[in-house]
Amino acid sequence: MITDIWQKDVEELYPSPIVQQTAFWSKLKQKSGLKTLAIDFKSQTDRLFDQVNNRRTIQSDLLVIVQPVNNNFCIAYAPYGPELEPEEEKQGMFLEALSENLKPHLPANCIAIRYDLQWESYWAKDTSYFDAEGNWLGEPSSQTQEFRFNYNTQNWNFEKSRTNILPSHTFFINLKLSDELLLQKMKPKTRYNIKLAQRKGVSVRTLDTDQLHIWYKLYQETAERNRFHVNDLNYFETVLSTKANDTYSPAEVFLLVAEWNSEPLAAMFLIMSGKRSSYLYGASTAKHRNVMATYALQWEAIQLAKAKGCTEYDMFGTSPTPDPTHPMYGLYKFKSGFGGSLFHGLGCWDYPLLQKPYDMYKAIESQAAGFHMS
Repeated sequence: MITDIWQKDVEELYPSPIVQQTAFWSKLKQKSGLKTLAIDFKSQTDRLFDQVNNRRTIQSDLLVIVQPVNNNFCIAYAPYGPELEPEEEKQGMFLEALSENLKPHLPANCIAIRYDLQWESYWAKDTSYFDAEGNWLGEPSSQTQEFRFNYNTQNWNFEKSRTNILPSHTFFINLKLSDELLLQKMKPKTRYNIKLAQRKGVSVRTLDTDQLHIWYKLYQETAERNRFHVNDLNYFETVLSTKANDTYSPAEVFLLVAEWNSEPLAAMFLIMSGKRSSYLYGASTAKHRNVMATYALQWEAIQLAKAKGCTEYDMFGTSPTPDPTHPMYGLYKFKSGFGGSLFHGLGCWDYPLLQKPYDMYKAIESQAAGFHMS
């Protein structure tokens, strides 16, 4: 299934709408002190897709981040990778072959390969996993998931991770539509709030690196209000200043702020790779919510993405259903209003390489905090 595999320079990672699989993301993680690997591989199309009769070779690649888990071991993490997505019945076999071929390129103390898959969940394609209102009921038990994922593999080695790292549920907005159609697809309240913000005089502008303190003040307030982990200012400076223009897969990063009467009320990081634009980080104040600055901010981000030639907008993270008890329900209410299509991914899957250290790591991880976006 994998006919050839080799390591290459990260600058040679192919262009991708998945920014986490680009040279830009590699440079960002390297600046954070992590080691990254770029792996190129060839596959046979007839082994990946049933409807392909000719034995053509397809070439793809994978960005791997080597993350220490303690002083003795590390894990190979593929954020939203690989991008190449075979047919369902071939996916386990494909990732197994990729993993076995990848092992010689990894450190000897690597305990597992973790694939954070942006492949659509099998159970999101099954109508029996939706309720009468069309809301997804979620995945079955981990045991059932693992049985399904390992089907047709030789070693039955894949384990479902206890937590997902990047969002496995998100809304995608089709930017090929006209502004009129985009607004029509939105919920009436969202459409009203965008127009209200315009009437109130909310304005949106781009911030430079020397204005990061504006973002960070809003971000700290948001973190305190919602009780999530706080990155330091240097991290966001790195995100905004990192460039990969001399590579095959650069990305553009914009820091937008919405203001009312010259007062910053909301801000966000917008990142563009290929034809996809993603809402990466957001923050807002609790003051003056009646002017709907967050709605003006998102609408301006959508306009900017369209102007830059993007055809897809990723809202980047939501609860999988409109469940008021879910910690991300507030994001669901806000993001669903913009009329995108809800996508359910497979999330994180582990291929253990050193079983005993991996089992210990998994036990410790299950006791730690769950979802985070980084």
